[in-house]
Amino acid sequence: MKILFLSLITLKVLAFDHSYEKWDAFLKQYTVKENKQVLVKYKKIDKEDLRRLLNTFESVAKDSFKMWNDDQKLSFWINAYNAYTIKLIVKNYPVKSIKDIGSFFSSPWSKEFISLMGEKLSLDDIEHGIIRKQYKEPRIHFAVNCASLSCPSLMQEAFVAKKLDNQLAKAEEHFLNNKTKNKLEGNILYISKIFDWYGNDFKVFGGPQKYFEKKFGFKVQDVDFLDYDWNLNEAK
Repeated sequence: MKILFLSLITLKVLAFDHSYEKWDAFLKQYTVKENKQVLVKYKKIDKEDLRRLLNTFESVAKDSFKMWNDDQKLSFWINAYNAYTIKLIVKNYPVKSIKDIGSFFSSPWSKEFISLMGEKLSLDDIEHGIIRKQYKEPRIHFAVNCASLSCPSLMQEAFVAKKLDNQLAKAEEHFLNNKTKNKLEGNILYISKIFDWYGNDFKVFGGPQKYFEKKFGFKVQDVDFLDYDWNLNEAK
């Protein structure tokens, strides 16, 4: 019986589509790139398409998930975060900003509307309680998308384990080189508020300032943070 049980778990692991074909196709169908920013066609999203897509995430059992390697797990959580952020917007559409969905007592990121592996989760649970806590990978801040113009753009492809490192590097480069989000003017480096909110995640580089110095090869004399544009990342 034990051998049969393990065989069934193995089959479930193998059955899951780690290429995220449905999510990849969804992104290609419902996003467009304009002026270095990927925008989402929220108005055109078919809710049944979205429901079928989310079913692929919800079909994963906790026992089979435990057998995945770290890159498979991290890919899953990044993709899930981005997919369920889209669900949150579509469910409350039309909105001008994801922040309009929240209230004085509850932010949109604290809403427990996600059902995965037998648990009710919020976007905060996924980003802070799972991704940041368990994987210690600062580049996830360039991969998870909060449906706002100042956020890192959605990748127009699914994150997959076999090329996760390259995809995170690509997302990082895209975000750092977008001058609406990070720019040098004179002696002042203006950077995204993300580096203010999550500066501790970049301590491995000596902090955000040292991080930029290493990335771009110049000495930073002063750093300031850009205002954050919370307007919806919607394709008009």
